[in-house]
Amino acid sequence: MREASGQNEIVFHEVSKFYGEVLGVDRVSLSIPAGITGLVGPNGSGKTTLMNLATGLIRPTRGTVSVLGVPPTDPERMFETVGYCTSFEAFPPGATGRGFLEGLLSLRGDGTASARARAEKALFRAGLVEASSRKVASYSKGMKQRLRLAAAIAHEPRVLLLDEPLNGLDPMARAEVIDLFRTLAAEGRHVVISSHILHEVDLLADRVVLVKSGYVVAEGESHGLREEVAERPMQVLVRCDLPGVLAARLFSSGLVSEVELHEDGGGLLARTRTPEKFFLALNEAVTGGAVLIETVTPADDDVKAVYRYLIEGETVS
Repeated sequence: MREASGQNEIVFHEVSKFYGEVLGVDRVSLSIPAGITGLVGPNGSGKTTLMNLATGLIRPTRGTVSVLGVPPTDPERMFETVGYCTSFEAFPPGATGRGFLEGLLSLRGDGTASARARAEKALFRAGLVEASSRKVASYSKGMKQRLRLAAAIAHEPRVLLLDEPLNGLDPMARAEVIDLFRTLAAEGRHVVISSHILHEVDLLADRVVLVKSGYVVAEGESHGLREEVAERPMQVLVRCDLPGVLAARLFSSGLVSEVELHEDGGGLLARTRTPEKFFLALNEAVTGGAVLIETVTPADDDVKAVYRYLIEGETVS
C-alpha cells in the first residue's frame, strides 16, 4: 500500500486476531478513505473486532493497523484522531448528559471553557440540548444512544467509528442522526458505521465492506458490488401492457435467462446477465411502439441482494 494514501486512510494490512483458538478476523487487508463506509455482516462476523483493532483497544495477533498514519500503539494521538461510539452503555451513576460530556472532555485535557463549549456543540448536534441537564439514568434507550454518539464527536475527531449507532432511535431521531452522519462526512471526516440492518447501509454509505466469519468477502460502492456477482443474473420487474410480447422480444435477442409473467397479466420478472443491454432493449421496445411500459424496477440491485449473494450464499428466486 502507498505510504501517502495511508496518511489519509484507515489501513488494515494482513490483520488477524485470534481469541485463543477462536477466530476474530483473519488476514484482513483493507483501506478506508474519507466519507461514509458501511461495515456490514451478521452478528459475530468480526465488525466490532475490526473497530476495536482500529482504536487500539485490542492488538492484532498478526499484521498492522494505522488510522490516518497513526498506529494504535500511540494512544495519545489515537485518542485525538478517533471518536468511538460503542454498542455498550457505561455512564457514571448520577451524571447528567452535559456533565458526562464535560467530564470526558476534561479527562482528555480540555480546560473548563473548552469542555463546556465542545459539550454544548455535541449536545446540539446529537439533539440532546433540552435533556442535557437531566440525569442519564432517566434517559430512554434512544437518548442514551444519542449521548454515546455525542461523546464520540465531542472532541471533533477526524475519524468516527460507530458500532450500530442507529439502534434504539425512533424514526424521526434516525433521520436526524443520518443527516448528522452525512454532514460529518461532508466535512471531510471518515465515518465508519457497522450494521446488520442492510437498508440503513444502502441509504447511508458511500461504500460498503461485507464481512463474514472474520473475512472481508467484498468491498466497494453498493451498486459497484453488483459486479462482484456478475455470474448471477440481475432481477428486474417490468410492469407493462403486453408482457408476453415483451418476453418474446427479450428471449429472441438473448438478453434474458428466465422470465416469469405476473399472474395479473400486467407485467413480468426478468433475469438478465447483461443489464445494460437489457435496459437499452426496453427503451427500444417503448420507442418502437411494441409495448407500453409503466414501471421498471431493479428487484435486487441493492446491498441486501449483494449481501445474500456474497454472505448467505442464497440464489434469489
